[in-house]
Formats: sequence, C-alpha cells, structure tokens
Amino acid sequence: MRIALATGVSCCLGLATYAGTRTAADDRTEPAAEAVAERAALADERASRSMERTAAPSAPASPSPSATPSPTATVKKAPKKPKKPTKPRPVAGLTQAQMDNAKIIVDVGRQLHVPKRGLIVAVATAMQESDLYNYASGVLPESQDYPHQAIGWDHDSVGLFQQRPSSGWGTVRDLMRPAYAAKVFYLALLEVPGWQDMAITYAAQSVQISAFPDAYAQHEERATTVVNALT
Repeated sequence: MRIALATGVSCCLGLATYAGTRTAADDRTEPAAEAVAERAALADERASRSMERTAAPSAPASPSPSATPSPTATVKKAPKKPKKPTKPRPVAGLTQAQMDNAKIIVDVGRQLHVPKRGLIVAVATAMQESDLYNYASGVLPESQDYPHQAIGWDHDSVGLFQQRPSSGWGTVRDLMRPAYAAKVFYLALLEVPGWQDMAITYAAQSVQISAFPDAYAQHEERATTVVNALT
C-alpha cells in the first residue's frame, strides 16, 4: 500500500515537474522566437534603407543647350550698275545721232585743251563735210565693216570729217572712229599759225583743203549754239 502511494506521488511529482519544465521551456522559446523575428525585421529594414542609400542617384537631366542665336545674316546689296551717260539734248535742229557725234568732237577737243574757238571750227567743219553723220565709203568696202550711219561716194573719204586714208590721215579703221577722226583734225588745226584769228572758213580750209572753202562759214552760228549747249 505504501509502495503504491509512493509510486503515485512520484508520478504526480513527475507530471508536475514535466509540466513546469515544459512551461519554462515554452516561456524561454517564445521570447527567443520573438527575438529572431524582430532581428529579421530589423535586418529587412536595414537592408531596405541600405538599398535606398546605395542606389545610384539618377543622373540629373542635362540642361538642353540654349540655341545660340545665329549672327544676323548680312544682306549683300547688289552692286549698283554704273549709270549710262546721259545723252545730250539735241539743239539747233540736230537729231540725236548728230548731237551725239557733236559731243564726241567737243569732248575730244576739251581733252586736248583746245580753246572754245577751235571747238566751233571743228563742229562747223563736220557739219559741212558729213552733216555730223559717220560716213563709210562706197569706194572702200572695208569702211562698211565698221559702225557707220551713211555711205558716201566722194573718192575714199570716210568719217565725220571725210578724211582720206590715201592722203595719210590714218587707216580706214581709225578714221571710222569719230573720236580718232576728231583728234587728227584738232592736231592739224593746232599746227596752223594764227588759226585763232582766222575766220572759221579759213581755219577749216587750212586743214581740209576743200574744193569749196567758203562753205564752212554758213555753219558758224549753229556750231556755236551746239558747242555752247555741250560746254
């Protein structure tokens, strides 16, 4: 009976001891599990923050370069065309072609510093010889190869002053140029002694040796009007 009671007490004490031990173990296990969970949470949190810190910062958007204003384009103006010389207004009943030829005669004389009296002599002479038109010659076919305004048949006389190549005035080509014809007339006139004191008809005749020496005088008034208009 005593043995059975002791055994029963031992069993009860064992059960109590087991229960206490289990409870103590459970109490110890729960905090440990909580600690592990807490450490895991902290680790996750640290990892999360660590990722945030170590993530490569996004490169700042580079500002787009401001458009450099192009320099103001320089507008090149077209070069001005040289103005054509104004044609002289015809006077004394002349046509434009006659007035143009008279201007050439006067311009050449002024370049040679010929006095105004000489300009009048030259224009009056050309009025008589060619009516102030540039003549080619029907006798010299070559003369018709150059610019001309009329054709005459007085031997080989050509140009404004009807000068003859055969008399040594110059080549056909030269004499068909009004400026050249005027120049050789003036050079011959300037060699005549006292030409400035002569009547126009004598001054012109001294150069031209014309068959009609008195014909030049009739053009003096008109020639003076033309020269005055051109000078």
